Amino acid sequence: MMDLNAQYRARLTTPAMAAAMIPDGGRVALALGAGAPPLLLHALADRARAGAARDIRFYYMLCTAIVGRTIFDPQLTDRLIPMSYFHSGVERGLDKGRGGDEFIVDYIPSHFSQIPRSMVEHVGVDTLIATVSPMDDEGFFSLGTNTDYALAVARKPGARLILEVNRHMPRVRGDCRVPLTDVATLVENDAPLAEVPPAPLSQTDIRIGEIIAGLVDDGACLQMGIGALPDAVCAGLHHHRRLGIHTELITPGLAQLVRQGVADNSAKQTHTGTTIFTFALGDRALYDFIDDNPAAQAFPVEYVNNPAVIARNDRVVSVNATTQVDFHGACNSEFVAGRQFSGTGGQVDFVRGAYMSAGGKSIIACHSTAAGGTISRITPRLSGPVTTSRNDTHLVVTEYGVADMKGKTLAQRAQALIAIAHPDFREDLYREAHAMQLAGHD
Repeated sequence: MMDLNAQYRARLTTPAMAAAMIPDGGRVALALGAGAPPLLLHALADRARAGAARDIRFYYMLCTAIVGRTIFDPQLTDRLIPMSYFHSGVERGLDKGRGGDEFIVDYIPSHFSQIPRSMVEHVGVDTLIATVSPMDDEGFFSLGTNTDYALAVARKPGARLILEVNRHMPRVRGDCRVPLTDVATLVENDAPLAEVPPAPLSQTDIRIGEIIAGLVDDGACLQMGIGALPDAVCAGLHHHRRLGIHTELITPGLAQLVRQGVADNSAKQTHTGTTIFTFALGDRALYDFIDDNPAAQAFPVEYVNNPAVIARNDRVVSVNATTQVDFHGACNSEFVAGRQFSGTGGQVDFVRGAYMSAGGKSIIACHSTAAGGTISRITPRLSGPVTTSRNDTHLVVTEYGVADMKGKTLAQRAQALIAIAHPDFREDLYREAHAMQLAGHD
């Protein structure tokens, strides 16, 4: 242990010196969410303001506010360049801050399961910056809340690992450890992790959650996306039993199902008795839940989100949100008002994996309207890219019910979707369907 401590101290440096290790032209993988390292971000921003950094590109998903306040300061994005796989409010704010007419934050389309390969093989990232837990007695750091793509980058031969050690980062079980011997340099920072409070639930959210909860059988294996609708589903599942969890994102709602004994993972065919995830984002109680918990384990996203791995469990139920569904059943889940709003994430990974599962159900949920009730989310044609194709969509849920796309013709799909649209829009939608020769037959 003394030798490990000596090696640790030899790698310990200041944030400014660590930031200086990233060369101009560097390609940096930035840990998503709570894994972003605040001290390193401040040091990188200071370096760029001083004119000592150029053309450093950051590849990442779902950054939090600290990133927007540091390296993605609008005054620095010509030197520290965001390359997003999944937009958040930070990127939307950057676009708005430049007047909204100029595309500021570039976007890389990719399924979440493919991002590790994209970063390592296609982009050629050369550096990882991430927050990790304190080193254990064997000389390993845990990636904690963020195994996802970070582990693949950490294991890339020749990758430069610049890590921020934080005692608030949970030490997580599973396949999520980085050895000290692979680390280029370390800084220490004991700042609390970024927390994302649950979004308030509307009556519409609650209604949709109740409908979806009614589609979940005891013994099902759950995947939940991010946002109010998945939270509402969790709130509606408290009377279920023997649920399992195999999810890309573990949320406070899922952790609460485990604490209540609703989700004990006893009916899973793989990782029986264990909650499986690839990243965590929520409150401190969630981070405490995954800390040194053998029944909650993290694995790389290329494993967790692999549809074939997902399908090894029976009765998988995936729940994800969308912004639009067209008459054919195709979903735009990432574009709003003609601009990139979020990203593909793992939606398609789990849509396919859940349907491949024996007895599985893939659920896409949305409010029936948007923009204060002025726009129907059920629409003749999408106004953005196809996230989930019409061939993949299974069950679509709004507050007005469930539309099952499987085994239906195009006309039957259109009629089923119009039936769960908001009543104020149904007459116009029926008219559009008739004009598109999708009126169907009685």
